[in-house]
Amino acid sequence: MAQVEFIAPIEADEGVARVTELFEKTYGEKPEGVWSAPGRVNLIGEHTDYNAGLCLPIALPHRTYIALKPRTDTTARVVSEISPDEVTTAELDGLEARGVDGWGAYPIGVAWALREKGFNVRGFDAAFVSCVPLGSGLSSSAAMTCSTALALDDVYGLGYGQSDAGRVTLINAAIRSENEMAGASTGGLDQNASMRCEENKALLLDCRPELTPLENVSQQAFDLKANKLELLALDTQAPHQLNDGQYAERRATCEKAAEILKVPNLRYCADGIMKAGDPFQALKETLDALPDEIMKKRVRHVVTEIERVRSFVHAFADNDIEEAGRLFNASHDSLAVDYEVTVPELDVAVDVARRNGAYGARMTGGGFGGSIIALVDEGKSEEIAQKIADEFARRGFHAPRAMAAVASSSASRNA
Repeated sequence: MAQVEFIAPIEADEGVARVTELFEKTYGEKPEGVWSAPGRVNLIGEHTDYNAGLCLPIALPHRTYIALKPRTDTTARVVSEISPDEVTTAELDGLEARGVDGWGAYPIGVAWALREKGFNVRGFDAAFVSCVPLGSGLSSSAAMTCSTALALDDVYGLGYGQSDAGRVTLINAAIRSENEMAGASTGGLDQNASMRCEENKALLLDCRPELTPLENVSQQAFDLKANKLELLALDTQAPHQLNDGQYAERRATCEKAAEILKVPNLRYCADGIMKAGDPFQALKETLDALPDEIMKKRVRHVVTEIERVRSFVHAFADNDIEEAGRLFNASHDSLAVDYEVTVPELDVAVDVARRNGAYGARMTGGGFGGSIIALVDEGKSEEIAQKIADEFARRGFHAPRAMAAVASSSASRNA
């Protein structure tokens, strides 16, 4: 059996050098600067962000680097190390939603979104280098849109990138780019993680719309080393697609359920159920009010997943790693059975990790492909990743790739 590939993060100096070289080769001049933003792993709280729920992401050490220089006109040009001979060009004046094809829609869409909000953003040339695996469910798209937003904020002096509260404006532009320009539905978890996470911390994100930017996040200790733990992240390399209608369908089902239940969002249901004298009976009564089995399943996942986030925060803070692992397992099982967003590769990887000593394992991200995470003892990641790779080979799946998920810092300027 082939040895499983471990993806190492690009060190900052190397990222700056590679993206600067690509910029100079493509555009024949030096960039004004280099910025970067991380991918993310969501520890728990899946498909809860667009239901005003709770999520618990960490930023990865794996980042997307952007070299950028502003232009005096309104032309935007972008190039990636993946296809260094292909430059995507768009005219920002008159640009409309879905007006850019391919991957270039993500960074160009950020400039479009900022302009739509009235900011004085003109054209730019940009180059990208990334070690966030594409299509892995680790949010390579948010790493790209957030690094772009921070770069544009900097070169055009918008003034939002230097504070946590200010970054919410940039986050909103990144979200709008993905939703409206690229056509990939996203609820905001990924962009908040990329722009607001801290080293050795997990970001407890409360997605209730009535909260202010200073109210909707809190930093929770997530120091794996102190607990002699590792978090294995494994990209199954099953294609990860969120723009094929499956994500939008589940989001619409949740919104319809909230309408039937006469609440603004499913978070209201989750909070009401947990405050009830008998939460199990309250959940049953809520589900009984819904018209069909599929809607009942979707709502049951969202309501129970929100509570699992709260429980995981408490369990990890109390060093109850067995309980934290149990919550990982319960989350994945709910995503498989009730939300139906797993695929065979995700389920097999989770099963192998559990059978080989993981405290718990679950899919992370939107599903329909992508990655899993497993909470394991220090020194066990490579062994478990290899066992998953061996099982994939036996089943004829694509070879997976693995990485060590360490809680890392948010988007920043590097040069």
